[in-house]
Amino acid sequence: MPDLPVYFGLFCAAFGAASLLPLQSEALLVGLLLAEHPVLTLLAVATAGNVLGSLLNWLLGLYIDRFRHRRWFPVREQHLERARGWYLRHGRWSLLLSWLPVVGDPLTVVAGVMRESVWVVLLCVTLAKGARYAVLAAVTLGVS
Repeated sequence: MPDLPVYFGLFCAAFGAASLLPLQSEALLVGLLLAEHPVLTLLAVATAGNVLGSLLNWLLGLYIDRFRHRRWFPVREQHLERARGWYLRHGRWSLLLSWLPVVGDPLTVVAGVMRESVWVVLLCVTLAKGARYAVLAAVTLGVS
């Protein structure tokens, strides 16, 4: 129970890092790993937060179209069409790149715009983000 705030903080950092906000969760995860918190628990919490943040992006993408003709809409029509074309060309498996900085988070929004199945998004994003955190943990702890 005393570690609950630690895990909640990691969850929030991972959730925020998956949003379009410029946040990062990797440094916190590394610090917690070095502080010898349970590895599998940290990986599960970080992955869950990051995946749920990506699902929020996907939801935003599902509903973004209804606002695109508003003056305040933050994305130009040409950028939205270019993103759609890219997703059509590379397909759903491009979601395996959702772990990448800069392009990963918008990719999950585009998946929503393209009406990708929530199950496909969940599978691909969980694999990608879970693998990223697992590799980070292995490198941090020197596991080979």
